[in-house]
Amino acid sequence: MVSSIQRIVIVGASLAGLSAAEALRSEGFSGTLTVIGDEPYVPYDRPPLSKTVLTGWLPVDHTTLPQRADLHAEWLLDVPAIGLDLRNHKVELADGMRFSFDRLLIATGTRARPWPDSAQASLDGVYLLRTRNDAAQLRARLADRPKRVLVIGGGFTGSEVASVCRELDLVVTVTERSATPLIGAIGSAVGTLAGQLQRAYGVDLRCNVTVMALEGDENGRLRRAYLSDGDILDIDVAVVALGAVRNVEWLRDSGLVFDSRGIVCDAACRAFDTNGMVTDNIFVAGDVARWPHPLYEGELLAVEHWGNAVEQARTAAHNMVCNPADRWAYKTLPAFWSRQFGVNLKTVGLPSFADEVVFTQGSIAERRLVAVYGYKGRIVAALTVNMARWLPAYKAMIEARAPFPPVIHALYGLAEHGPVPAGFPPRTHSSTQAGSGPSTLRPKESSTSTRVKDPHVPPGFQPK
Repeated sequence: MVSSIQRIVIVGASLAGLSAAEALRSEGFSGTLTVIGDEPYVPYDRPPLSKTVLTGWLPVDHTTLPQRADLHAEWLLDVPAIGLDLRNHKVELADGMRFSFDRLLIATGTRARPWPDSAQASLDGVYLLRTRNDAAQLRARLADRPKRVLVIGGGFTGSEVASVCRELDLVVTVTERSATPLIGAIGSAVGTLAGQLQRAYGVDLRCNVTVMALEGDENGRLRRAYLSDGDILDIDVAVVALGAVRNVEWLRDSGLVFDSRGIVCDAACRAFDTNGMVTDNIFVAGDVARWPHPLYEGELLAVEHWGNAVEQARTAAHNMVCNPADRWAYKTLPAFWSRQFGVNLKTVGLPSFADEVVFTQGSIAERRLVAVYGYKGRIVAALTVNMARWLPAYKAMIEARAPFPPVIHALYGLAEHGPVPAGFPPRTHSSTQAGSGPSTLRPKESSTSTRVKDPHVPPGFQPK
């Protein structure tokens, strides 16, 4: 423990922020701890918002995350941070207050990407789903049993909302601009199976289709959606599920390296400044962080997963207060789960890194299967549908850089066919969308011309 650290500020009253605060106290930090959040609520759990809250099974106010002990923290809620003075070690808030720190953790996460036309977005019946308030409002509208719900976007959030609509016996249409739902997260090969499952549950799934415009009546109520295939849908509710926007704008002119994909940090969760140097007093964790993972060729990962927020925050907290020689490298494998359309889908590793996939066990007909992802002859990820007990074995293979395709002697039968292309969209940072799966950028794909457009990233910057 570094004795000179007396004041720590956490910006982000989130899962990552709470996890870091708990870890700091567990590490023995006894100084002043301030947690700043832009919502009026203490940290709450987001995964239930698109699942059990929308069905009405769990009240939205029951999503508050438990605190394992009294953190003796100062909670400043419903007031966003608007600036960071790196030189003087101060965070500026929207109400004019400024807080000094010895160490700062940035855990500001993401917000829902809005519908691009503000007039259409303001129609009564158009919803986002990211916050407690979003979930409460959408739950009330679904309880009124609209005639048709339109879900714009077939990523995990959109797919889970569609699943809830079918549980509630509501008519639902999903539009997805790509060839399959979930393509950014699991690729088109597995996404095709996801699309079959959605249709089997009665979803009107429209792939390779975009929504061109939303239209309301004279009272400002949503009534129609115009699709790119020429169809016009009569709708009462539209849920915009177009991914997420990382909350980094408040760092403008801060001197840190960031862009729309997040804040660049090293494996110890320390942020980089615009001189290409790591800062020893600014740390990053959760959805807003981009860090190099040793199993993925140093690729800068930005992962919007529950487990990542917890583990990365704990690593950052340890590194904030320990002696420099005792710092940990954050190299936890990404892991994710989703419950939708009667199946439990889980992944470990980074599927979007893969170029091939093979189905090793089960079948879509049984709604039990394992898909293993490979990149240049080694295993990089695995996905299970209702067969999660196999994930630990595949996790060990990924960490051991085991060869792909794997040889599995399983009870549920081996795949009869060999690997097929995984079917991910081309990975360029302009096309990567947060919220449809892990957001990634390979350092070799960085271009000076693109970086020059963002004044917060110096030309040619390459973190080491």
